[in-house]
Amino acid sequence: MELTHRLELFPDCTVTLLLFNHVKNAAALRKKAMEGSIEGALINPAMIVDPFQILVAANKAVHLHRIGKMKTRTLNAEIIFSLSPNNNISDAFKKFGISDSDTAVLIVLVVDKEKPVSLGDIVSQVEGQQVSLNELPLLTDTDRVKKMYKVTPQEEKLGTLLDSIVCRMSTKDGI
Repeated sequence: MELTHRLELFPDCTVTLLLFNHVKNAAALRKKAMEGSIEGALINPAMIVDPFQILVAANKAVHLHRIGKMKTRTLNAEIIFSLSPNNNISDAFKKFGISDSDTAVLIVLVVDKEKPVSLGDIVSQVEGQQVSLNELPLLTDTDRVKKMYKVTPQEEKLGTLLDSIVCRMSTKDGI
């Protein structure tokens, strides 16, 4: 059900993705995330086209965390911010974080060897159905994603939507 990937640049870190649908307690989860009482970044899956998009954001967030250059206060917040094509932190949370009325949530856990995390504990806090990441495309709002990342029809002819998204995520700090 979940996907776990070891970060190549940080082999002591793994990123685990958990996808839930029919979530009934998004408001409570969001509150726990803001208090820091739930592990993981809580992401709106409507804005995610592929798990690779999350892995890029998590890798960037871990890198910035390790060198002490994060723009947010926590690693989980930095993951959400890294998904954004712009440098507005509050906008990133509105667009990529979950809202109180969401019925689907993608939880991203970054685990290092020094700080183990219980997946069972996290899963037990979500009042919803855990689903396979193969169902992510069913939850993605492609039109909204294209608008957020300003992907043009010409650009789509040259590469994939994922290529365009990762390019914008990766270059936002350089522009």
